Amino acid sequence: MAPYIFMERNGIHIIDLYKTVAKIDEAAEAMKNLAKSGRKILFVATKKQAKQIVADLSTSVNMPYVIERWPGGMLTNFPTIRKAVKKMSTIDKMAIDGTFDNLSKREKLQITRQRAKLEKNLGSIADLNRLPSALFVVDVMKEHIAVREANRLGIPVFGMVDTNSDPSNVDFVIPANDDATKSVELILGALCKAIQEGLQEGRAERANKDDSNEAGETAPKRERKTRAKKSEETPVEEVKEEEDAETEDLVEE
Repeated sequence: MAPYIFMERNGIHIIDLYKTVAKIDEAAEAMKNLAKSGRKILFVATKKQAKQIVADLSTSVNMPYVIERWPGGMLTNFPTIRKAVKKMSTIDKMAIDGTFDNLSKREKLQITRQRAKLEKNLGSIADLNRLPSALFVVDVMKEHIAVREANRLGIPVFGMVDTNSDPSNVDFVIPANDDATKSVELILGALCKAIQEGLQEGRAERANKDDSNEAGETAPKRERKTRAKKSEETPVEEVKEEEDAETEDLVEE
């Protein structure tokens, strides 16, 4: 972390905030482009002071997050995680279709507890149907398993990296104090704002594209309808005379 440290005072390393701002802008631009193309970014923060902030801000931009214990193999063994998520849907379906009513009290209790546990650990990634396009981590030392899995799969990692951490495994390093709630809130707020802008731009582009496609398809249809209507209204003799006149013009040319 030496390149990002401004100075040392009384054994405390002070981060160069100019570099922090530059790195936030770089990360925000990259996240904006990801969101614009409709891809998902997984937010990870299991430390107490960052949990609620990550949950609130990632929900505001409709992105998946993990704030409880990181389930080992969540990325490298993603199909198994998806099975666990589907199990929640199965239990919900049982409650709706009446299967739940035919079970004993003990079985109901076991299934309810299982559902609550799955919801706590995996409820926030229920909509994540495929591997995320990027990972955002608040503390790269605490979330080293998540970072290692992302590195193995070639998934870009955005990370808040403190002075006691190794930034070599992080693609987009944001040098910052990852223990302070204010610091996490400020940086995450800036990134989520960029994601929101990317989502809006992506929606606008797709809407314009759809409109242009509809316009492109509608014009020939209108032309064909006009021709068909004209042929219906015009007597056969007149149509034939028009065709003969067009042929004569072509021959003369």
